[in-house]
Amino acid sequence: MQYVYTTKGTCSRQIIVELEDGVVQSVQFVGGCNGNTKGISSLVAGMKAEDVIRRCQGITCGLKPTSCPDQLARALQEAVAAQGA
Repeated sequence: MQYVYTTKGTCSRQIIVELEDGVVQSVQFVGGCNGNTKGISSLVAGMKAEDVIRRCQGITCGLKPTSCPDQLARALQEAVAAQGA
């Protein structure tokens, strides 16, 4: 299942998540810090969505109350909920 999430409060504008049976197959960030978002995408591929959510939720970027990893956690929460519906 592909899920497209529009980010809020970060340099990235969108996150495209490919989720299969609760496991992250791939993540693509649109915008944001190229190296960091590629690194995050590579690190989470093959992980259970719930583990990514647990590890990334609440991470901030500078003075911002959120970050690309935090937005990924939010995207995965929505994707998991949509997959279960």
